[in-house]
Amino acid sequence: MGLLVFVRNLLLALCLFLVLGFLYYSAWKLHLLQWEEDSSKYSHSSSSQEKPVSDSVVLSFDSAGQALGSEYDRLGFLLNLDSKLLPRTLCTVVFDLDCILESPREPKKLLMPASHPLEILKSLSEDTAFALGFLKLPRPAELATKYANFSEGACKPGYASALMTAIFPRFSKPAPMFLDDSFRKWARIREFVPPFGIKGQLRCRRCIIVGNGGVLANKSLGSRIDDYDIVVRLNSAPVKGFEKDVGSKTTLRITYPEGAMQRPEQYERDSLFVLAGFKWQDFKWLKYIVYKERVSASDGFWKSVATRVPKEPPEIRILNPYFIQEAAFTLIGLPFNNGLMGRGNIPTLGSVAVTMALHGCDEVAVAGFGYDMSTPNAPLHYYETVRMAAIKESWTHNIQREKEFLRKLVKARVITDLSSGI
Repeated sequence: MGLLVFVRNLLLALCLFLVLGFLYYSAWKLHLLQWEEDSSKYSHSSSSQEKPVSDSVVLSFDSAGQALGSEYDRLGFLLNLDSKLLPRTLCTVVFDLDCILESPREPKKLLMPASHPLEILKSLSEDTAFALGFLKLPRPAELATKYANFSEGACKPGYASALMTAIFPRFSKPAPMFLDDSFRKWARIREFVPPFGIKGQLRCRRCIIVGNGGVLANKSLGSRIDDYDIVVRLNSAPVKGFEKDVGSKTTLRITYPEGAMQRPEQYERDSLFVLAGFKWQDFKWLKYIVYKERVSASDGFWKSVATRVPKEPPEIRILNPYFIQEAAFTLIGLPFNNGLMGRGNIPTLGSVAVTMALHGCDEVAVAGFGYDMSTPNAPLHYYETVRMAAIKESWTHNIQREKEFLRKLVKARVITDLSSGI
């Protein structure tokens, strides 16, 4: 009896093995046939280009990680940032093979089977596809047509974000400017006009970020700065006494505990106080300020902080930390460091404010930006005697990379630099 059971089990196992083997063989044959069909399908396209057929197309990259022959740098910014931004011939988002074959590239180090390129290209990540130049962008010529009828000086809706997308395809505009407990809940009704929502006629917003740089001194830009709809100021940069150069209007003042004004009389009326939180102690400090509690000096601040801010809760906002993250890792390319604060991976508040404005404003300008390291004795800020050389002591910022990022935006006219310091 035991022998019969053993034989039965053996036969069942053998049958199962044969079935699995048949399925595996059939799948392999079908895959092989599909590969052969695709190979013959694309052989005509390859021969029409009069190129020798090889087993692979080789892709190479330079020492900076940039694809040779690509139109984009290592971060994904367009390399050709001239003021006209002429139309470019790019392949479509569906990886048009004919378009790709019409764009010969230098030998590369990454191998892709030439007999079956389409499936390989479809498997590329979006960032890699952009870096290799295979995705299509909104052509700047189309933008020029869109804004051609606007008179000089008129605010152009969506202009900054449209140009930013043209030179940096990974840019995605939707992001709430401030953190609150209701922006997700209200997002849907903001998309519709009454009676189905609260969307009204969009107003074109012209914003300017006023930096603290010494380059502002004696430029008499005050009246031009005040002409902007939204004027953003940073940290403790004063207005009183400097109106001729920096203007008198303040819409938002973005800061953190160590950078905030310490004298209550310095704060402007009718302006929002915006906290940019760089560490958990910063949010704890804001709690003290809002509830008018005693600020403890032992809470981990690296210098003295304000103990009172003359603003009521409706006048206080928390900046969306997404803008700090996007500025640091996506736009400037600072070290990720496992998402922790480290040496040279924190963007300056100026670059964070510019990133915020690209999401929330139609046109963006800056003034008081730029560190000229070739003049170490020049004033670092417009309101004090600290010299330019002092910026070298900062271990959290990478001034050179930030300068490269801002210069790209100025060159492509995404932002306007009123003080010509960038």
